[in-house]
Amino acid sequence: MRLTVFWERMAEHFGAGYADTFAHDHVMSELGGRTVHEALAAGWDAKDVWRVVCHVMNVPRERH
Repeated sequence: MRLTVFWERMAEHFGAGYADTFAHDHVMSELGGRTVHEALAAGWDAKDVWRVVCHVMNVPRERH
């Protein structure tokens, strides 16, 4: 998954204004105690990060 697609999906689910705030502030144990931004900076694949976000935040299956 390209980062542009990842951020589009984040904006679709959380709203354009909140997606970056969530990605910056929400620490998830499933990402090794990292935020979305930290996981991506550490080299996590965007698709894997999106899967974690979907799981943790109960994103409807049709948005996966």
